[in-house]
This record gives sequence, structure tokens and C-alpha cells, in this order.
Amino acid sequence: MLVVTRKVGEQIIVGDKVIVTVLEVRGRQAKIGIQAPDSVAIVRAELLTREPRLPTAADGETCAKPAECASPRLELAGV
Repeated sequence: MLVVTRKVGEQIIVGDKVIVTVLEVRGRQAKIGIQAPDSVAIVRAELLTREPRLPTAADGETCAKPAECASPRLELAGV
């Protein structure tokens, strides 16, 4: 693991096409921006550890084909 210290406005380049920029720092939190091609998936790690769940009526979803609603999906709220 590479560990670096960056100031607001400074960047880290990953490979040829991914740029990570420090946008803001407040206390113990840093806001970062990530520029990457559409082919690169960017997902917060905690979202990948959540259990998939079935959509429910509370989600406001209706299905023309019930079989499609019965398949589990990963919820990626806030992405």
C-alpha cells in the first residue's frame, strides 16, 4: 500500500487514466474527486460488503415481469 500526504488541490495519478484530487479537508474527513474513464468502476468499499436484498413495494418498484423482481441485486445507494 502506498501512503501519501496531500494538500487541497494536489493530485495522485493512478495508471494512465485515473486522477485522484484532494478537494477539501475538514478535521478528520477529506473530500476527494476521482476522474476516470467510464470503463473504470468506482464504488465505496463499504457498499461492496453489504448483503444484496430483494426490491420491495416500499422501494416503489413495480415489475411487469415478476421473475425480474425476484432476483437479488446489490443496492448501491449514494453512488
